[in-house]
Amino acid sequence: MVPHPADRTLVSRTPSRRKFLAAGLTGGAVLGLGGLLTACGSSGGSTNGSAQASSGSSPNQKSVKQGGDDYAAVIEKMKDFGTDAAPGVYPRTVKHAMGETVIPAKPVRVVVLDTGELDNVVSLGIQPVGVVHADASKNMPPYLKGTAGDPASVGTINSLNLEAIAALKPDLILGSQLRAQDQYAQLSKIAPTVFSLRPGYPWKQNFQLNAAPFGLEAEARAHLDAYQAAAAAIGAKLGDKRPTITPLRFMPGKTRLYAELSFIGTILTDVPLPQPKIEQVKELAVEISPEQIDKADADWIFYGVYGTPSSTNQDAVLGGALWKTLGATKSGQARPVSDETWFLGLGVLAANAVLADLKGFVAPGA
Repeated sequence: MVPHPADRTLVSRTPSRRKFLAAGLTGGAVLGLGGLLTACGSSGGSTNGSAQASSGSSPNQKSVKQGGDDYAAVIEKMKDFGTDAAPGVYPRTVKHAMGETVIPAKPVRVVVLDTGELDNVVSLGIQPVGVVHADASKNMPPYLKGTAGDPASVGTINSLNLEAIAALKPDLILGSQLRAQDQYAQLSKIAPTVFSLRPGYPWKQNFQLNAAPFGLEAEARAHLDAYQAAAAAIGAKLGDKRPTITPLRFMPGKTRLYAELSFIGTILTDVPLPQPKIEQVKELAVEISPEQIDKADADWIFYGVYGTPSSTNQDAVLGGALWKTLGATKSGQARPVSDETWFLGLGVLAANAVLADLKGFVAPGA
């Protein structure tokens, strides 16, 4: 496929009238240095060499776990992202993590490279033609079934299949620099490609960026405003009685307590609902051992599992003597939740699903 030159060239210039993404979208995200622990595992794949062009992982691609980024700088950097084009006007130029990309016409064949981008486009009424899946789940997230259509699989978050992407003849690819920076050059030869800096806690800003190629920024903000109103309603119902919440996740080889700079952390901040002190850190998550599960104790513990319970220590922890001593366990307030929404969703539809869970458990009648 021969790309249109204007669609692929990244131009360094300062726009005269650019619509900036607000750093604090109606309730804003928490800032600070991140632990750079991924919600899903490691980073995106490689494009080094023809044998690796379709899939694989690059030793040079920065892993989320390896870190080096300053979480506090992410939203600041994203202030410039977006477009100055009025709704419905094409071609439009979108500024993003990798530079600027020209979108020649409103996209209709979209490939998304992460769960957040999938949630974002579906919430805008767009059914992608291609999706990647999390390594632990090769299926469409249950909460999006019936609304996302029947997109083709183009690999996993950590192993993109570039040949499958090209075969779909997309007119837009949405992803993130952190996941797939090494593959950006090849992706941008397939179709105009727009990358956020990273998935996760800047999910509100990512939503606005993903809406820009379609001219649907106003619709994205309306979704965010509705979400924020729903979060505020839960907070108003609770009044001064705000229970502490621990988001606990079992993963292969690790157990995590999600903290302030995570997707779920921003939702708890927006209500607001406090977390135990161990989770009140400017990090994505705090990792604990099964012998430290008492550190997870809170008024409510909501736990998810990435993959199958048998691939993690979930059964051992929940069946252990220490788990039975926790206050949340004794009060019946340690509950399983959907990993696909609480930890993998990374978009407004998943956020609304989390709010519905919180409302049902901690603020019924809100």
